[in-house]
Amino acid sequence: MESHKASIDFQVNRFKKEIFSNFDLYSSVSPSAYDTAWLAMIPDAYEHEMPMFKSCLDWILDNQKHLGFWGESDENGNPTLDCLPSTLACMVALKKWNIGSTNIDKGLGFMDAYVERLLTMNYEGFPRWFTIVFPAMLDLAMANGLHIVFPEKLEVLVINIFSDRQQIAKEPVHKCQHPPLLSYLETLPMSYDVDHQDILKHLSEDGSLFHSPSATAQAFMLTKNNDCLAYLKSVVQTCPNGVPSIYPVDEELVKLIMVNHIERLGLSEHFNEEIEEILSQIHRNLGVEETWEMPAKLVPSLIYKEALAFRLLRMRGYHISSRRFCWFLQDKDIVMHIERSCIDFLSTMYCVYRATDIIFSGEDELEKARSFSRKILERAISLGSGLDNVVVFPNCQRMIGHELSLPWLARLDHLDHRMWIEANQTTPLWTGKASLYRLLCLNNRKLMQLAMDNYKFRQLIYMKELEQIIRWTKEWGLFNIGFGREKSTYCYFSFAASCSLPYNSDLRKIIAKSATIITVADDFYDMEGSLDELRSLTRAVQRWDGTGLTGAGKTIFDALHEFVRDTAAKHLSQKGSDITKYLQKCWGEIFDSWMKEAEWSKSRATPSTDEYLQKGMISIAAHILALTGSSFLNSSLPNEKLWNDQYHTLTKLLMVTTRLLNDIQSYQKEEEDGKMNMVLLYLKENPEADVKDSIAHIRDFLEAKKKELLEHVFRSGSNDLPASFKHLHLSCFNLFQMFFHSKNRFDSDTEMLHDIAKAIFVPIEVQKPQPLKILPLQPQPKQETLRVTARLNPHETTRIIACPNLHFTQHGSKSFMLKKMLARTVSKSSMGKMFVSPGPSLSFI
Repeated sequence: MESHKASIDFQVNRFKKEIFSNFDLYSSVSPSAYDTAWLAMIPDAYEHEMPMFKSCLDWILDNQKHLGFWGESDENGNPTLDCLPSTLACMVALKKWNIGSTNIDKGLGFMDAYVERLLTMNYEGFPRWFTIVFPAMLDLAMANGLHIVFPEKLEVLVINIFSDRQQIAKEPVHKCQHPPLLSYLETLPMSYDVDHQDILKHLSEDGSLFHSPSATAQAFMLTKNNDCLAYLKSVVQTCPNGVPSIYPVDEELVKLIMVNHIERLGLSEHFNEEIEEILSQIHRNLGVEETWEMPAKLVPSLIYKEALAFRLLRMRGYHISSRRFCWFLQDKDIVMHIERSCIDFLSTMYCVYRATDIIFSGEDELEKARSFSRKILERAISLGSGLDNVVVFPNCQRMIGHELSLPWLARLDHLDHRMWIEANQTTPLWTGKASLYRLLCLNNRKLMQLAMDNYKFRQLIYMKELEQIIRWTKEWGLFNIGFGREKSTYCYFSFAASCSLPYNSDLRKIIAKSATIITVADDFYDMEGSLDELRSLTRAVQRWDGTGLTGAGKTIFDALHEFVRDTAAKHLSQKGSDITKYLQKCWGEIFDSWMKEAEWSKSRATPSTDEYLQKGMISIAAHILALTGSSFLNSSLPNEKLWNDQYHTLTKLLMVTTRLLNDIQSYQKEEEDGKMNMVLLYLKENPEADVKDSIAHIRDFLEAKKKELLEHVFRSGSNDLPASFKHLHLSCFNLFQMFFHSKNRFDSDTEMLHDIAKAIFVPIEVQKPQPLKILPLQPQPKQETLRVTARLNPHETTRIIACPNLHFTQHGSKSFMLKKMLARTVSKSSMGKMFVSPGPSLSFI
């Protein structure tokens, strides 16, 4: 065990040095092949036959993937949709300078082998950026003499892409466009009618056109503007090994995503100081909230960043307003645009939805944001398997489905960490105009290995501790007591997996033993003991003397007595104070509440709702778990305050919410057993209501109390309790929510076995690369092809490769169909007349 810990410590220190101590923003972001290619196309100001930025051309020559493409690959090493325009742009750059013929041939081979698969995998719908960029790059490639061959069955698909591009070009400019169409300057047809002054007035202070290297490259080639040139030189100087899709890169966004990734891998415990330093700086940079105003233009990455910052800061107790990212809901045009472009906003809406996991009372904006983002995510999920190929994070269908089907509070951190690791997430930072750019520091095999080793080490610890728990239950006669539920494994697993306590913490075993005693004793009071036996046991616990007890009552008392003695001794040794009297008193109250409920049940008495809840929130016994565990935390909270007779508001909220969770899922069983329950009490007090009404009423009450609980945990200044105390209460609520969210999983003998196995026993597995097979290339006969051009206004002509296959070998229905498609596509443009001219072009086979 020590060798495992030493190995993890070594890896942690190495990663701290490599990433946090020597953080280099532009070494952390992957280069964009597409944007690098556009800078490589710029001719030198004096030697026009030479590139201005030779390093960009060299990068293209050196960074072609083995399959022949340029651009990003997915987590399995397979090409993604953005590889198509990126590969075309890189081939054009090489062709322009008459270099890299081997690379070009390999690139054309990739297009032949993969274009059909990549396009048809995304048949459900293409992102807006692809619809704009891909046709333009095809056009540019053919204008430079590159012959692109498509299978004949892609005719309609490609025609539709070109048609959609024309429609986008005609869209009126809205503030919600993302990014603005002018940021695609290098792709725009002449029909867009942009003159030099339009370009220059949109330049940023740094000389860029919307911080896009590719658009700025085109702006410079058109205008020769010195500010554009200065920006481009700055990009290349800062990023000599390939330029990013956006420059400058938002450093705060990079760091936020880095923190998020580390936390989701289950590694935050090792980088707490570094994470706290990053988040505190970002919180300071937010400024005074009263001075904040809604941005003038919608930028998806801005919503993404602010939603991510909101979640991470709120989770750490920082005060932050929901207005930071909910502002977009106030603009109908923006909302409508997101609804129309759900794929383009998928990553943003995923982040918004996760940010709304923590809603306080009265935060109606967050409720609306949660409802809206859920609607967008559900619509995107309905697209099916094609979804994974067009969005900005891999395995998105699985991750989003998991997020929507199971609330955050009903999930266990340890299992969520496993899912994130096994998905082998290499989350891109954002979608550029024609490429995804990733955080290279997160696409780091060393970090992934650390996450795997950390998870495996925890599994070893959990296996060893679970063996100790089971051995303890057998030693004290609880394992085979002869009645009720044997749930020691459930008890240990649920708490161990709900929070990442230090490796050597005693809390997991202390909580598991407490929960095991609670389960056995509760069953004794519910189903096994006579009233006399129950009264004897209750009095024994209250006076803390088991004299005269026999049978199961004696077994339960002896196990409790030994547990309290051992726990108090550990506390005295570790913390220097004796908590025996606090433990005895709290356990006495719990046994007394069980006794009262047993009397109600056996006498068929019906308490009032207030009477029932007063006892029920004690009998659920969640508070003994939270308070006993909190006694061992590194906090300055004195025992007198921690074990206050009135209980803290947070502790009371834990007690009432866990009771309501249990009652909603157990009312049928308790009705059969003659026990009282909040669902049944409401029905008795409201004869006109049915079971659904009762459950709905209790759920509403539960939701309100849950928000209060979250507010006490996460709102700074809501109380003077230590953060560790508050988070342990949340972990206790978390395990009850997991057990009773949609059914009573705790009482099932099999419901939890799969999760327990994954958490403790089954080795973690990271997906192995599964490269796509290259389609066999078939020799094709030489074909005469045609270029379609259209006159869009009296002064200029643009190429619309809207129906590339005009190689009419027949004059039947097919010719008529294609002419009809072309006519339909062209008619969507405001053109005067159309003509066809022969020339090298794109063709179908």
